[in-house]
Amino acid sequence: MPLVGTGTLAATAAAEGRGLGAFNVIQLEHITAIVAAAEETGCPVVLQISENTVRYHGALRPLARAALSAAEDAQVAVSVHLDHIVSPSLAEEAVALGVPSVMYDGAALPYAENVAATAALAERCRRRGVWVEAELGEVGGKDGAHAPGVRTDPGEAVAFTAATGVDGLAVAVGTSHAMLTRDAAPDFALIRALRAAVPVPLVLHGSSGVGDAGLVEAVAAGMTKINISTHLNSRFTKAVRDDLTAHPGSVDPRRYLGAGRDAVTAETARLLRLLNRPRAALAVSATEPAAAL
Repeated sequence: MPLVGTGTLAATAAAEGRGLGAFNVIQLEHITAIVAAAEETGCPVVLQISENTVRYHGALRPLARAALSAAEDAQVAVSVHLDHIVSPSLAEEAVALGVPSVMYDGAALPYAENVAATAALAERCRRRGVWVEAELGEVGGKDGAHAPGVRTDPGEAVAFTAATGVDGLAVAVGTSHAMLTRDAAPDFALIRALRAAVPVPLVLHGSSGVGDAGLVEAVAAGMTKINISTHLNSRFTKAVRDDLTAHPGSVDPRRYLGAGRDAVTAETARLLRLLNRPRAALAVSATEPAAAL
């Protein structure tokens, strides 16, 4: 089906009280795994490409073209998103390629500089019909650029959203990037306060560190777009390692990368089902034990 914009998916998820799964891709196996999971579950999904991944590949175009092509060929609504960029020129390149949404990360800047830089980028993107996400209140754990323990102030979030004109806001509520354990403790009262105050969809970064029950409660409290990266990478790596251990003579990357791809498909499908429960069901299930992992 045609590429669907992140803004459309986020607006629908927010209106229906569901979570929108947004998963980072590093290579083609991630793209095909995540799209397969979306088709299996019938749930919309966002394929995210971070600036770190662009640096890893040396260019945006090859991976972005692959993600856009996969989204256009999918049998379910799929969007592509440029995640956590600090370079406005990279956003311009993504927009030119047809990427329908970008996330500008000015959270490490002083507040006034963050507002000015974010507003300038949002204005340029708005003229092209591109949905813009920004971050206020640094989310911990990302390459030393973010201070753990910081929280987003609801009043400041309202002022920031109005001043910048962004379409989605990533907020700091107790999660941290690159966590290998799922024991983060989001501040659900703060999420509810932010949801009541902020007029655009809220985004939860660092969601890999949040267990099933926490993800359920975060969506029930008002989070919409749920970003997950490290958790899927852990599943991918374990499956590859297990396959190579079981077949030490294997030299065909299709075998062990295929194992990683299948693991990501299975876990993404499980997470999509979890996030896409209606909010009424989420409110009930938030008190239930997390699924075994």
